[in-house]
Amino acid sequence: MWNLNVGRVILALLTTATAAAAVTVTVSATASHAIPTTLWGQMYEDISFSGDGGLYAELLRNRAFQRVTPGTVASLVGWQAVNGASIAVVAESEPVSNALPNALRLTVPAGSTAQVGVANTGYFGIKVTADTTYKASFHYRFPSSTSSGSLSATLSLQSTAGRVFGSTSVSLSRSTSWARVAADLTATESAGDTSNLFVISVDGAEAAGETVSLAMLSLFPPTFRGRENGLRIDLAEALEEMGPAFFRFPGGNNLEGQTVDRRWQWNATVGPLVDRPGRQGDWSYINTDGLGLLEYLEWCEDLNMIPIMGIWAGYALGGTSVPQSQLGPYIQQAADQINFVIGDPATSEAAALRARLGRPEPFALEYVEVGNEDFIGSAPGTYTYRWRDIVTALQAQFPDIHFIASTIPWNPVLTPVPTHYDVHVYQTPTWFAQNSFFYDDFQRNGTLYFEGEYAAISTNPNNIFGSPAQGRLVYPTMQSAAGEAAFMTGLERNSDIVFAAAYAPLIGHATNNQWTPNLLAFDAGQVYKSTSFYVQKFFSHNRGDEYIPSTLPARTGTLYWSVVRKTSTSEIIIKVINTAATVAPVTFELPFANVASTGTAEVLTGGGTTSNTPSSPNAIVPVTSTIATGQTFDYNAPPVSVSVLTFVAP
Repeated sequence: MWNLNVGRVILALLTTATAAAAVTVTVSATASHAIPTTLWGQMYEDISFSGDGGLYAELLRNRAFQRVTPGTVASLVGWQAVNGASIAVVAESEPVSNALPNALRLTVPAGSTAQVGVANTGYFGIKVTADTTYKASFHYRFPSSTSSGSLSATLSLQSTAGRVFGSTSVSLSRSTSWARVAADLTATESAGDTSNLFVISVDGAEAAGETVSLAMLSLFPPTFRGRENGLRIDLAEALEEMGPAFFRFPGGNNLEGQTVDRRWQWNATVGPLVDRPGRQGDWSYINTDGLGLLEYLEWCEDLNMIPIMGIWAGYALGGTSVPQSQLGPYIQQAADQINFVIGDPATSEAAALRARLGRPEPFALEYVEVGNEDFIGSAPGTYTYRWRDIVTALQAQFPDIHFIASTIPWNPVLTPVPTHYDVHVYQTPTWFAQNSFFYDDFQRNGTLYFEGEYAAISTNPNNIFGSPAQGRLVYPTMQSAAGEAAFMTGLERNSDIVFAAAYAPLIGHATNNQWTPNLLAFDAGQVYKSTSFYVQKFFSHNRGDEYIPSTLPARTGTLYWSVVRKTSTSEIIIKVINTAATVAPVTFELPFANVASTGTAEVLTGGGTTSNTPSSPNAIVPVTSTIATGQTFDYNAPPVSVSVLTFVAP
């Protein structure tokens, strides 16, 4: 997440003290170009617990003790002892798998009489809903047991005060070998808040003195479309609501790793969960990789999105570039990653792995991004040979794939010449509005652009990445959403060369985060839709398929618009953005003979600094009304607003 310095002058704040003069917009009779179906989509990476603890539905934090140091307090994050039990993370002498060397050692003290065990606090809480069935599972063994028979264990969902919302019993065989137990746990009542625990307990009198090792523990609520190892329903439904055309994954910075060894590696994210080692993510916490390559691809299919997949390009965030002479294994790993997605199981082992995991047929894949933000630090100096060697090798194997460069367009000069570039920018609301003409001046030479990350994140042009006290936004505001919308009209106008665009970051925990603002905020119980979320939804649902030229807005003004046609319904869709604090009157003159006398207006408007927050989640929401239209009609754009005007004009 970095700012691309485009050298534009930051102008005055988007406010005005007096009412704006009326603007007349004359619309052309013919379209200038088709609008790509890929234009509006989503950029995803696991940041601010957006994956683990967020979109990925797993409820237990630190479920497999991945990448932790045994015996430390930190290794027990998410876990606590129940009724005097002794717990510690240990390096297992006989681990449950090669990928998971650690386990939780639970010891029941001698003389125990109560229910004794271990509890997980979840990712900052656990939501419990009545009549909901949760799927619990874990691996266990008794490493030094001399007893025979079995031991009964109770699995329950409880409040921190001990109120039980649902429970079930399982039988544990006293064996020194690993076994797995799975059970359905149905809540009989809802919890009043999310301060709840998942508890595994045994009768202290029956188990006094026993020691048991636990590994790969899991608790899943119902998932989006019922997929095993699937996604959290409310977050997935909110993302579906946007109507995205594409999904970029797995990042973002989280692709790269702080070191070469800590990079995201596709082959460590597929297969049984017990065989996924996890990794130290780039945003301060461990990634389980339960949400892996196959899950990303299934998600794309569930929402009918095209994947834009990143491959590691030989550069780690700590500043290490793989020497040119040593790139070979990493190029092969990238080729295997692509083959896992689209390869033939008969000729590719990676594709054969996909088939063994239940997917013999290939997924769709047209776009592969080579690296991420390779305009940062020492990356540009080595990207020339990394791009050349990686793309030359992969193009020979996958001639139908479009490879996207992640440097500043044309700098440095790359060979082979990129056909696609990914451009990122984080700036102020003012910058976005007054750079709505950013792409108008680009050459039309066949190169296409992906606005892969953008967001208005601060009101301080001199310290974009500062703290909230320095102007950094915690949640998108109406002003930031309007600025982004103005910029998006420019993306739509230039969609002859801009083939895709995505706000970033997509998702972030409301309080436990490393980056603000986010399109969607969430906590253990709810999802919060931002003003920027509604703007993205407006544009995605009202994309149209033809762009119609019209009178251009002033480059340094406060009123912006874009006109498109949806040919299947004979509709004209006009997006009107007013970044000023007063009403902006505008007159539209249309060349069409049969314009409906009425249409609809979807409007998002409110105080410039107002946000949708956990305490006020619906402070600003869209409102739909009927408006008068015709060959010539007037519209008063409300202060700080985004409007979508739709009417039929055959």
